[in-house]
Amino acid sequence: MSSQPDPTGKDTKPIVISVDAMGGDSGAHAVIAGMSESARKNPEIAFILHGPRDELEPLVNRRRGLAERVTFADAREVVTMEDKPSHVVRHGAGTSMWSAIDSVRNGDAQAAVSCGNTGALMALSMIRLRRLPGVNRPAIAILWPSRNPQGFNVMLDVGADVRADARDLLQFALMGASYTRNSMGLARPRIGLLNVGTEEHKGRPELKEAHGLMTRFAQAGNFDFVGFVEGSDLPGDVADVIVTDGFTGNVAIKTGEGTANLIGDLLREAFKFSPLSRLASILAITSLRRLKKRIDPRRVNGGVFLGLNGTIVKSHGSADATGVSAAIKLAFQLARSGFAEKLAARVASAADLTQDALEPAQKPEAKTEGRA
Repeated sequence: MSSQPDPTGKDTKPIVISVDAMGGDSGAHAVIAGMSESARKNPEIAFILHGPRDELEPLVNRRRGLAERVTFADAREVVTMEDKPSHVVRHGAGTSMWSAIDSVRNGDAQAAVSCGNTGALMALSMIRLRRLPGVNRPAIAILWPSRNPQGFNVMLDVGADVRADARDLLQFALMGASYTRNSMGLARPRIGLLNVGTEEHKGRPELKEAHGLMTRFAQAGNFDFVGFVEGSDLPGDVADVIVTDGFTGNVAIKTGEGTANLIGDLLREAFKFSPLSRLASILAITSLRRLKKRIDPRRVNGGVFLGLNGTIVKSHGSADATGVSAAIKLAFQLARSGFAEKLAARVASAADLTQDALEPAQKPEAKTEGRA
């Protein structure tokens, strides 16, 4: 499938983003509105849009300048939020999600974006794209607003898999460091391991083991390991990358989103309390808008699947046009930087590190004669 010509008239080929139009809570209308917003801001983007063409084409045609940037891939079936990943893997060949992933697999698009079922998207991505050699468990990485100069921290995993042993956590650190170097330009990211306290004796056995591995391989992995960090450090400036298992990470991100929404609601209530508070809100309107933009989870929408042969960005299921546009922007930036190729090279070199991490326990000479 070929992409549309570059509308700017330049010789450079556009970056093609594969978009699953179906499956999100807000429907195809919000997805196409987000595409239109992205197209207005960036003339280098073109799209392959997956879903029922007869439903999608009229929506696209209503957006000025979007139709010439879109190639349609007709897919009649939809993966719902209630569908089990195992069922989608067996019977989902005709769905828009499957079609969107296959555009990346076939080389027609440089990245894919979907608002659909996270479990199904990860399962299909693993089946269709396959894991990078040396990757045991893929991870989902997200951006978390922080006090760091770059404005964000990276956290992973936030839901690809609820489990992670010490070796998985080390691999997350290596992939997270590579992602941060390519998305934020940090040559040597600081890695923190999320725990219930910063003391080395605290936490589950796999966390203590991962602490030792990250300390051991920080130099070879080209990152600085700052040790254990706590939940209060997620928006802080102690680390650039926060590593955790998918269960903990998913709870953390949804807690953060809920807290940001609560703060917004409480501020609105406070400024409506009296005529004087309403006047104060008018005087503070510029600062309030800046705060809203800073903590708005829609503007950092998009979790990147790390560890696969291709770039997949998972948008929040309830994302509106602003959120979808943010996810597309992230996919575009990663595709333009050649992140998938860089991560593959990094993981290939890191595979030796993670293998070496297990060798001391496997070597016969590590055992001493006569000891129990």
